[in-house]
Amino acid sequence: MRLAVFGATGGTGQQLLRQALDLGHEVTAVVRDASRLPADLRGRLDVAQTDVMDPGAIASAVKGRDAVLSAMGARGRGPTTVQSGGIAAVIKAMTQTQVRRLLMVSASGLVSGADDGPFTQYVLKPLVQRMLRHPYADLAESERLLRASDLDWTIVRPSRLTDEGRSARYRTALDRNIRGGLSTTRADLAHCMLGLITDQGSVRRVVSVAS
Repeated sequence: MRLAVFGATGGTGQQLLRQALDLGHEVTAVVRDASRLPADLRGRLDVAQTDVMDPGAIASAVKGRDAVLSAMGARGRGPTTVQSGGIAAVIKAMTQTQVRRLLMVSASGLVSGADDGPFTQYVLKPLVQRMLRHPYADLAESERLLRASDLDWTIVRPSRLTDEGRSARYRTALDRNIRGGLSTTRADLAHCMLGLITDQGSVRRVVSVAS
């Protein structure tokens, strides 16, 4: 498949690039600064260095792709529109170029409910939501924009991300949280996202993933 990856220089983005290339996909990394890509990856993929907030600038990077994967996210805890601004631009560019499939990384901490268990629902997640209120507000707006679009989207919500490698087994759940799922390795997240590209059951659904 032909894939475009946004947020490609981050930890999850790099996992998406490496695993997609290892699976034989044709990959375009859409980045602001190509120098932040690891040297060993640059010769294996196409690189589109551009303003990811500009739909016109990224249109050529998504045109003709079978799927677009977004691992964009803000650094820090301050007010931000990195995620929502980027997703708005991606949605517009995909609509203009008639590309349908979009998978976006969100966060399981964004929502809480009975599926979490009492401690997580009433103590842990409220604390995290207060600490990350600005990035989470941006994530929530990104999810709203996706749901309002006509694209074949999937929102992927990992737990706290770690840099450990692939686990022997990770868990997923549709439209609900995962009880006891306190962390997700970036390698597991990338593996899950790549597997969901052709999964029609995940279209216009939320998939939680935990290692």
